[in-house]
Amino acid sequence: MTYDPMQDDRLDARNRELLAGLEEPMLTQSGDVASREEALAAATTPEALAAEAAMAELMAALDNEDVVPSTGLRFETVSIPSQPDGNTINLQIIRPDTDAVLPCVYYIHGGGMAILSAFDGNYRAWGKTIAHQGLCVVMVDFRNSLRPSSVPEVAPYPAGLNDCVSGFKWLVENADARAVRRDQIMIAGESGGGNLSIATTMRLAAEAADVMPVGLYALCPYILGSWPSDSAPSTIENEGVLISVGNNHTTMAYGIEALAARDPMAWPGFATEAEVAGFPPTMINVNECDPLRDEGVAFYRLLQRAGVLSQCRQTMGTIHANEVFGVFMPDIARTTARDMAGWLQECILAAK
Repeated sequence: MTYDPMQDDRLDARNRELLAGLEEPMLTQSGDVASREEALAAATTPEALAAEAAMAELMAALDNEDVVPSTGLRFETVSIPSQPDGNTINLQIIRPDTDAVLPCVYYIHGGGMAILSAFDGNYRAWGKTIAHQGLCVVMVDFRNSLRPSSVPEVAPYPAGLNDCVSGFKWLVENADARAVRRDQIMIAGESGGGNLSIATTMRLAAEAADVMPVGLYALCPYILGSWPSDSAPSTIENEGVLISVGNNHTTMAYGIEALAARDPMAWPGFATEAEVAGFPPTMINVNECDPLRDEGVAFYRLLQRAGVLSQCRQTMGTIHANEVFGVFMPDIARTTARDMAGWLQECILAAK
């Protein structure tokens, strides 16, 4: 039976109309691929490039000044070296136009660790939404595994994770120069960025980093590595609602060997209690009608078993990463941004 969003009474009415206007789910690929090379080739067919261009046009349109104004904000782009490869990555910094020293959200964009850029219009708008809560926002544009972000290289795991860790360390080292409280930096990200926000925190904890994030806010994290999964019924129940996860293209592009090795730095769904025990206070934010909903809930339960101060927030009626498409439902985006700022304050209090 074909899914009809107009008959899905779980959905916010605005999401019904949005989904009804899509010809097919986002990130749809036909069938599995046998290698990373095949995934890369599939992503550069004329049809795939046309779809990518259409998505880029849509993302650009989502930065609407009437919905999320730039007034009162300051913008900066910084290029920094990433280790251990010595490549260059870009950071987009959005903050209130003040020299006051501010708490900060270090934000990692989504796209299955494979596509999209922190400089896409929807992420600029989302960054502005968060910054309007009185926060500095630093958005890292890491190396994707399938299609370029704002840097030309594409590379599999652990390239993107290395870039995210390098960006966080740069932020800590340059906190004073950017008027950021180094002890009040929270890592956040959605979807693939939710994966990388968890993995970055796990890497920093494993390295016993001098400065850890004060908190973590992971939205709809993409962490299993293989879908659908009987352990996460939403991967079946919500397959095709905005996104399709019923193929292995992003897994093959990002970390198929890491999946076979059950590496939690690549696929945090494999993490054990011991591997998350050193986490700061963590919020997991999930969307009711998202294929990824249940893997986020499962990670929250893992944190609880490990004794980590954690909460899980589910927004009813929403679809995958609804917050980063704020022009369609700005109240949802603003509410989550306010919750993010509130969770950061709770993390700061917990650290005292």
